[in-house]
Amino acid sequence: MDQLSFSDAEHRAKRKRTRREVFLDEMDRTIPWNLLEAIIEPYYPKAGNGRRPYPLCTMLRIHCLQQWYSFSDPAMEEELYEILSLRQFAGLSLSRGSIPDETTILKFRHLLEQNNLTRKILDAVTEHLHEKDLLLRQGTIVDATIISAPSSTKNKQGERDPEMHQTKKGNQWFFGLKSHIGVDVHTGLVHSVSCTAANEHDLNQAGNLLRGEEEYVFGDAGYRGIEKRSGL
Repeated sequence: MDQLSFSDAEHRAKRKRTRREVFLDEMDRTIPWNLLEAIIEPYYPKAGNGRRPYPLCTMLRIHCLQQWYSFSDPAMEEELYEILSLRQFAGLSLSRGSIPDETTILKFRHLLEQNNLTRKILDAVTEHLHEKDLLLRQGTIVDATIISAPSSTKNKQGERDPEMHQTKKGNQWFFGLKSHIGVDVHTGLVHSVSCTAANEHDLNQAGNLLRGEEEYVFGDAGYRGIEKRSGL
């Protein structure tokens, strides 16, 4: 058994648990970590074939923390230094070993993106929740949000990202991507995600957000006319 640091011991002795600690404990028990690690393991660098300083389980948990709390790579590194509950969730300690820097965190995210592992992870978690009866299929909330990006061409390629586009929302123009999201009505858990250029109409991706067994669907004005599309 590893010896506790003074800060760890002091933290364990406190009587009140914060909402963050309760949430992280619930995620620790709910998420099928072994299943997700098995999806990533074939792509994760092996010992002796490049530097592998941190266990896969640690990097996966850090990636999840980023998604839940919307931390950038530099912010994630700083929060791991500052917040004990985040370190404990990731299996890290200031007294034993080091904290992954922002470059290491960035490389892990790129590993997931380049091998399309984020989609496989989402599908695996969704299926796991269905099997445990934690996710229902009665209703879905659909929505879309614009992810803005720099429109400048002052970069190495001298041009804008070809996968992004400009769009007008209200009286304001945006350049970037659009994230289309399907959420379970009863639990609030995301079960479907689709990413397109910002000028993609919300209705065009609605079919990718529904599971086909919904009794009802909720959406804003961007989905007006959905009932007229025979495929939906």
